[in-house]
Amino acid sequence: MSRRDRKPLAKSRKSGDRPKGATPFRSRKPGDRVQSDRPSGNRPHAKPARFSEPRGEKPAFAAAELEKTKVDLPLPTKVQTVVVTADENNMRVDRFLEARFPGLSFSHIQRIVRKGELRVNGKRADSKDRLEEGQSVRIPPLRLDAPKGAGPLSEAAAKTLQALKEMTIFEDADVLVINKPAGLAVQGGSGITRNVDQMLEVMRDAKGQKPRLVHRLDRETSGCLLIAKTRFAATALTGSFRHRSARKIYWALVAGVPKPKQGRISTYLAKEESEEDSIMRVAKHGDEGASHAVTYYAVVETSAQKLAWVSLKPVTGRTHQLRAHMAHIDHAIVGDPKYFNKENWDLPGGLQNRLHLLARRLVIPHPRGGVIDVSAPLPPHMLQSWNLLGLEADRFDPIENAPEE
Repeated sequence: MSRRDRKPLAKSRKSGDRPKGATPFRSRKPGDRVQSDRPSGNRPHAKPARFSEPRGEKPAFAAAELEKTKVDLPLPTKVQTVVVTADENNMRVDRFLEARFPGLSFSHIQRIVRKGELRVNGKRADSKDRLEEGQSVRIPPLRLDAPKGAGPLSEAAAKTLQALKEMTIFEDADVLVINKPAGLAVQGGSGITRNVDQMLEVMRDAKGQKPRLVHRLDRETSGCLLIAKTRFAATALTGSFRHRSARKIYWALVAGVPKPKQGRISTYLAKEESEEDSIMRVAKHGDEGASHAVTYYAVVETSAQKLAWVSLKPVTGRTHQLRAHMAHIDHAIVGDPKYFNKENWDLPGGLQNRLHLLARRLVIPHPRGGVIDVSAPLPPHMLQSWNLLGLEADRFDPIENAPEE
């Protein structure tokens, strides 16, 4: 694929205006290029497409490489031990299994991990544990979910299928992208009775294979959710996320106005468990469970100095990354029950106390060529806030000028 002009990071002239943990970026000029601090040897695929590239550009996967991925490897019928590769370093156990065996259901993965059938270096592991390069993973015999008998859909299943169709913003034979509403969980869990993964049961094909989730969104985050309809697509799309060929843009309403108005947030994040809840905290390099996280932000528009509409581009994909990062620079996302930490701060009249975070846009190479480029509209509670604050949703989004690293 063609390489596009990129711009270097700029250094702030006024360090006193810089939020803690953030460094600014500037608008791109012709001829500018970004200098990556990652060695080229770690980048097995071509550089990812810019947001501004037109549909039809060649994807990150070359055609010949795509053809190789079309062969579905059989699931292991007996115990095997595999070694974590460099590309799989820091992957969660459940996502490691999804990437290696795209046909597995979420419930089957959780079951074998919960029963201790999967072991890492001989020890039991949790599905959320992160793997390290060189570790040995014992994998038990695996199976696909048994095909369900063909027949007419029940009334409940028909309603579910219709609900999915109403959420759909892109669909073809391989890929489905839905606009997930705020409040709908992506996967099951304690106290969750309805979720996207469960809803996808009604879309099983003639072979009994169900569409597979490629990434996740928090329950209260709305917007673009990518789903693979085939094993071939699941392998290619998961690879695009792993090699950062996918690009995501989020919109949020935050407390205050970040200074500078464009910046880069780079921290380590680690999970902090408590009896009632768990959150991601900013950690130090080397802390147990700490993973590097990078986010670019840009202020699009402000409402006086009390609120700002920011656009966010995560380079990494850590749990609660955007929410934790905005709170870290003292501009927490409005309505965030976990990370909003502003004392004596009153919600402006008319705004709903719900998470104001939208997975606005997704750009990713299509498994069979070309580029998928989709956008989701503001959810009702955020649209209400935009209208009340006089924010113009069609303004130019400066996050498109952010670097890719």
